[in-house]
Amino acid sequence: MIAGIPAETFAGELRVALVPEALPPLIKAGVEVILEPGAGSPAGFPDAAYKDKGATLAASRQDLFAAADLLLQVRTYGANPNAGRADLHLLRGEQFLIGMCDPLTAVEENRELAGMGVTLLALELVPRITRAQSMDVLSAMATLAGYKAVLMAAAELPRIFPLMMTAAGTLTPARVLVIGAGVAGLQAIATARRLGAVVQAYDLRPAVKEQVESLGARFVDLGLESGDSEDAGGYAVAQGEDFYRRQREALGKLVADSDVVIATAAVPGKPAPLLITAEATNNMVPGSVVVDLAAERGGNCEATRPGERFVHNGVVIQGPTNLPATVPYHASQMFAHNLSAFVQHLLKEGQLSVDEEDEITAGTLVARDGKLVHPLVIQLAKDE
Repeated sequence: MIAGIPAETFAGELRVALVPEALPPLIKAGVEVILEPGAGSPAGFPDAAYKDKGATLAASRQDLFAAADLLLQVRTYGANPNAGRADLHLLRGEQFLIGMCDPLTAVEENRELAGMGVTLLALELVPRITRAQSMDVLSAMATLAGYKAVLMAAAELPRIFPLMMTAAGTLTPARVLVIGAGVAGLQAIATARRLGAVVQAYDLRPAVKEQVESLGARFVDLGLESGDSEDAGGYAVAQGEDFYRRQREALGKLVADSDVVIATAAVPGKPAPLLITAEATNNMVPGSVVVDLAAERGGNCEATRPGERFVHNGVVIQGPTNLPATVPYHASQMFAHNLSAFVQHLLKEGQLSVDEEDEITAGTLVARDGKLVHPLVIQLAKDE
């Protein structure tokens, strides 16, 4: 079994699928690892470090694709539809392809991959069960996004985060509002609290109140009934427009009274819910900051421009779309350990085994034998 690590080609993507320290368990399990020269360099991992851990260097990207039985990528074609198209002619029908592939939105791209006969497994679909925690790429990357979002806000804010008593007077702490207390939101809370801010957080799932308060933040109850607030995997469930309207109204005052708002609310496979109106940001004090981590799905903030930073009526609006790639060393390290654990789960006597009776394997399997096989992806394809 030969596993290939190609360089990422998505614009601004500095991560690499495997780092040198993640190679030994795979090699011990019978996997030969080959690397496209320079694939790890943007993340801070030189070719020599891979060679020291047992990898070999391919002569070229074409040679790597030709030799590999298994291709490991941060972003497969579905999550890299423009630059990724250039690799399609390099794929072979019997190959395995594992990485992030945007399975719930990039249906057409993944249908193309299916048509080529590759076996495609999406890391975004790893189920949130105990034995899959070590493979949970989304949680790992969300942790980094929540951390980095607070640092972005702190760099923009024209005041410091902590309470500070000095001979020149007392400086009041910054007021931070975190919307959405999933993995990214909880990390944002923890980071803002470590910097000394006064933090409050809102989530439509009352079950997260204890987690929010354990980090030293105040949990905000808007007094709204939402019915089912989360699915079996712990993700927030999309609500009706009437609920979102009432939610926006209730959040408006909280937003206006905050120096920093970190918005993280997202629903898998759907546009991000609009939670922060333009009117709410208009009422914020000039110099305040909004960091919208849902920007890639349209954003929680009405004023967000995905991928851009701009000033709206004196308020800085940041709409980052790939924050983990801005800390590529540790993002790659975390991604690689998740990916290595996932590959080892699939390995049986040195070969990949697709056991569709296994919850983890079946949950991540998008395409096999020339067709889409994941029930949800199939349904989305029919709905197009």
